[in-house]
Amino acid sequence: MYDTETSLTASATVVSSTAHPYWQTMCDFVEGLGITIIFRQLHAPTFLPGLDLGPNCIYVDSEKLLYPGDLLHEAGHLAVTTAPQRAAVGSAALELPWPTDGEEIAAVLWSYAAAVHLEIPLEIVFHSEGYKNESGWLIDHFQQKQFIGLPLLQWMGLCYDEQQAPLHQAQPFPVMRKWMRD
Repeated sequence: MYDTETSLTASATVVSSTAHPYWQTMCDFVEGLGITIIFRQLHAPTFLPGLDLGPNCIYVDSEKLLYPGDLLHEAGHLAVTTAPQRAAVGSAALELPWPTDGEEIAAVLWSYAAAVHLEIPLEIVFHSEGYKNESGWLIDHFQQKQFIGLPLLQWMGLCYDEQQAPLHQAQPFPVMRKWMRD
């Protein structure tokens, strides 16, 4: 199910700070996409508490994880990155800058689609302590179907907007055509 490193075990991790009611749903979804979740202690500071990214994986330190919904946002970063770049995350082979501003916007929108798909309340992913204190603004825009960055997700081949979906006999965003960028 999960990879583990150091002294942390998957069972100990699930019992600790990751006992959130949606945690297992998010982990199963992320791993189902081919993104490995590795539980280990993170000693270096990370942008989001308790989470770090590596090649096709997300490192989780359950002792430091504060907001379980951040897992979907980090998965979004990997998902909207090209497969060769995704394999290079965390290494010297990664082309910088990464993520780009566009990829950051795409990861936000991707994590919204994932939350809708998994039927997770938006406040779990877009919590009040994240998104530069603009999570409420983001949720309001999502509820009004104002999807900033949707043309980019469509260009990446991940979804269709309301105009393109009927032409492809598909459902429009937030339904995703596929979850991972080639």
